[in-house]
This record gives sequence, C-alpha cells and structure tokens, in this order.
Amino acid sequence: MIEVGAYPTRSDAEFAQAALAAAGIASVLAADDAGGAYPFEGGAQVLIDESDLEAASQVLAGKADGA
Repeated sequence: MIEVGAYPTRSDAEFAQAALAAAGIASVLAADDAGGAYPFEGGAQVLIDESDLEAASQVLAGKADGA
C-alpha cells in the first residue's frame, strides 16, 4: 500500500477516505492518534493499493469523471 494523502487530522483523512469509497477505491487510514482519542496529536495518512494511485489522485483533486 502507498500513501495517497496526508492530513492534519483523522477527520480530514476520513473525509478523503469517504470520497475514495464513493469512487469504489478501497483505502486504509493510518493515524498516530490513539484511535481518535488524541485527534490533534499528529496527522493521518490515507493508504491505497498502488494500482489505484492515478484514479485516487484524481478523486482527491476533485477531477473524477462527472465532477
């Protein structure tokens, strides 16, 4: 898996993850925030399969088909 985005908070990463899910792209959230207990302690990353990188980048840039 590779990182497709890094975000300042878990919530921001979860919004990105939801956008990817809506586009049919599976992702994993990686955060060092004790499962959300310390939401402002560091950031969070969204990881995807390398084969989805181009499509995921377009989704997160707001350039998905129909957008």
